[in-house]
Amino acid sequence: MLLLYRIGSGLWKLNDHKSILTAHINNAASFYCIGDIEEAFNSIDSYHEVCNKYGDEADWVNLYNILFLLYEFNKDNEKAKETLSKSIKLAKKLKKYNIVSNGYSNLSHVYIAEGNYVNALEMAKLGLEMAKLHKPETPILEVRVKLNLAKSYIGLEDLDASKSLIDEIIKAPFLDSFIREKSQCYDLQGTWYTKKKLYLEAYESFTYAKHLVEGYNDVNLLKTIQEKRCELCELLNDVHLGYIVQKEYIALLKEISDRKLSLAALKLDIKHSISAIEAKANVDYLTGIYNRNYLETTVNDWLEQASIKNETIICLALDIDNFKAINDEFGHLFGDEVIKQVSKSCSSILRENELIGRYGGDEFIVILKGVSLEVGKEKAKQIEENIRNLKITKDEKSITIQVSIGAADNSGGKVSSFQDLFHFADIALYKAKKGGKNQICVSE
Repeated sequence: MLLLYRIGSGLWKLNDHKSILTAHINNAASFYCIGDIEEAFNSIDSYHEVCNKYGDEADWVNLYNILFLLYEFNKDNEKAKETLSKSIKLAKKLKKYNIVSNGYSNLSHVYIAEGNYVNALEMAKLGLEMAKLHKPETPILEVRVKLNLAKSYIGLEDLDASKSLIDEIIKAPFLDSFIREKSQCYDLQGTWYTKKKLYLEAYESFTYAKHLVEGYNDVNLLKTIQEKRCELCELLNDVHLGYIVQKEYIALLKEISDRKLSLAALKLDIKHSISAIEAKANVDYLTGIYNRNYLETTVNDWLEQASIKNETIICLALDIDNFKAINDEFGHLFGDEVIKQVSKSCSSILRENELIGRYGGDEFIVILKGVSLEVGKEKAKQIEENIRNLKITKDEKSITIQVSIGAADNSGGKVSSFQDLFHFADIALYKAKKGGKNQICVSE
């Protein structure tokens, strides 16, 4: 990009206005690609200034095309459509039918985003007509329009028409040379399968699309595909697969944030749960109960509300006694079974507005809302008794499970974060362990 600016600067002296415009448009495209939309608009302002003085109609078409991308990125659909209409009108005048076709296809894309599938279908059909007028014949130009045509049919619940188009595109012999369009086609096929409730087939299509997209590293499309894969894991009720896909998704969001490719991603706090694929992102893969991230996010919200309502929040931190010895004697698979049984035992006596989560290893957290510390201690006794009554066998030998529990409250609103509340409960848990285990201690 620095090179582009230097070229542009030098070309002012030569009055090579075409090269100056090219430098500015390339700068805008480069900034767009890294997600720096403010700088992209600055480059467009510079382009616009030169274009006003020296630009021809083709230069204005270039301006409208890059402006569309920026408006679309910012979800400004009205300006995006207005800009595309200007581009189409001017490109028709210039008989640039490839640009006209892309313009209609992009209009269709915007209408699809708005859920206006009737207009989307109309624009896609116009785009296909224009693609056929372009010389020399360019099959991939038609494919790009047909993708939006198929999306429109799906939106209109005409699944037969959309399937016919998708199959036609996938069978196109030249598609292997256009990986981006091929990935979009399999992404669309996944959407079609999802509509038909063929969730396993949909997952396979999205996974293949993901592998294709990784080849050219379009992280925004990857993000969309990963969201769909996460949703399908939930529909398939596959917790373990959902956990793996969710980890991939979180890593991708981190990459997007690091590269500043998405303004939306910059607003996400990766430390918290990521809204609602999301059910599975909030769940511990081994036990099926909530995980630490979900607890932290939810309890922080509860504590904030509790400080306003003068409400009590209780934290119970419990840890399986002598768990290392159980692992050493019976093996880690049996240890996993113990963890699962303990989580089920705790969950069975909790009410709807009470939370349980796995903090890590063999440590669990129970959160109670709107009850006194004394009531919290009674709940801890119930949990302890329930776990002690578990019947877990290994090699015909019955194993008794005991736990130590630490309890703490939010001190009348003085404790305002999950970390602080857990810290006090954890200190009480440490006292229970140090005092001989198999007991309950309450934080002072």
